[in-house]
Amino acid sequence: MLEKETRAPGFSVKDHNGNAVSLADFNGKKVVLWFYPKADTPGCTVEGKGFRDDYEKFAQKNTVILGVSLDNETDNKAFAEKFNFPYPLLCDINQEIALAYEAVKGPEDEYASRITYVIGEDGNILEAISKVDTKTHSGDLCSRL
Repeated sequence: MLEKETRAPGFSVKDHNGNAVSLADFNGKKVVLWFYPKADTPGCTVEGKGFRDDYEKFAQKNTVILGVSLDNETDNKAFAEKFNFPYPLLCDINQEIALAYEAVKGPEDEYASRITYVIGEDGNILEAISKVDTKTHSGDLCSRL
C-alpha cells in the first residue's frame, strides 16, 4: 500500500452516473477512497451499506465517500440504486486508480483488493488500511476522523 503522509495520486474517471470525477474536485475535504472487489456481492454490499448509513456523519466531518471498483457503469449504477448509495461509485475499468493506489498487483487482476485510503484536505494520505471488517469498517473509520 501507499505510505501515509505521501501525496495521493490524482485521477479522473467516470462514476456510476457517467459523471467525470477527479480527486482534485475534493480539494479542501477529506476523502475516503474505499476499494471493493465486485458490485452487489455480499461483503461489498455490507461495506457499502455501512458507508451509506454513516454518510451524514462523514459529511459533518467534511469528508467525502468514494467507492472504487473495476466494475462498469451499468453494474455500479444498479448496485448504487439497489441500495440507495448517496455517494459516487467510481468505475475504474482501465485500472487507473487501482494501479496507482496498489489495489491491484497488475493489469491481469480482475478485482480490486478490499482496502481503504483516507486522504487529507491537503491531498496527502492520512491512513492506508489493508485489513477491513466489512461489518464495522465505516463506523470504525468515521469515529477516528
